[in-house]
Amino acid sequence: MSHPFFKNYGPILISEILKYLGIKIEDLKVDKEILDIKDLYSSTNADITFYHSKKYKEIAKNTKASFCITTETLKNDLPKNCNSLIVENVLVSVSKLTSKFYPESINDNFDDTAISILETKFKNKLKFGKNVLIGDNVSIGSNCYIGHNSIIEKNVNIGNNCLIGSNTIIRNTIIKENVRILDRCVIGKHGFGFFPMKNQNLRYPHIGIVIIEDNCEIGCGATIDRGSMSNTIIGKNTYLDNQVHIAHNVKIGQNSIIAGQVGIAGSSIIGSNVKIGGQAGISGHLKIGNNVEIGGGSGVVKSIPDNTKVMGYPAKNIKEFLRKNK
Repeated sequence: MSHPFFKNYGPILISEILKYLGIKIEDLKVDKEILDIKDLYSSTNADITFYHSKKYKEIAKNTKASFCITTETLKNDLPKNCNSLIVENVLVSVSKLTSKFYPESINDNFDDTAISILETKFKNKLKFGKNVLIGDNVSIGSNCYIGHNSIIEKNVNIGNNCLIGSNTIIRNTIIKENVRILDRCVIGKHGFGFFPMKNQNLRYPHIGIVIIEDNCEIGCGATIDRGSMSNTIIGKNTYLDNQVHIAHNVKIGQNSIIAGQVGIAGSSIIGSNVKIGGQAGISGHLKIGNNVEIGGGSGVVKSIPDNTKVMGYPAKNIKEFLRKNK
């Protein structure tokens, strides 16, 4: 995965990484430069990765990373070309190291680069309401509209024929063409990622972005968090109703419809042509197949295969649910 909006402060020597994480390797022969920290799938020979759960075993077997932060019990799943770095808590170590590569990805303070649109090159290129602010590194296509009191913060690309409603904040986001984002949305901010420690919480850096594909509509009051190690993606022609929350790393396929007050927890993958009823909740790290229908108010705690209809809490096949709730 590339990180178009966050500066990478690498390369970092592996000896520095080992010292930083408190790892000792006696027979380290080459003090290799590490260019980046990436997930198991996208890492290359020049990168360091991490492996923290058996559910990623098949991907771990084929990683191309030179080094992998992992545990004693998981290290044997890695290929011979990948050197295991043993730690007690993989995700805490990854958080610390990501902060070293991408120190600007930890916090989401207000964008002090944002200025009135009247002072920018966009003042004669689009229609906009009152009190619109634009940050650094922003591009906006033709025939776009921005409503009152909205802030397009730094690191945003907006395609042609897009509508941004009023009182909306967007940053670290790529919006393709013919997208409608309605009022009071917050898109591209830091996700809810942290590790509870003794007297403080260690915040997890979020170096991913949000990508909203063509012909999508995002309803009023929706919140879409940017990714942590990968991107949050809304597929083509997908419609979100009002007050929907999409957490970090979630990927939604094409032609899906998500009703109001739905919450999708981090790193879940939603297929194409999926329909989710209002106030349903989907737990993290699940895979929801194509052509799935989830009834309103359902609680999804397990992955769902293609072409399935579910309802209830915990969500089960709709025929079973109806039989037990006559």
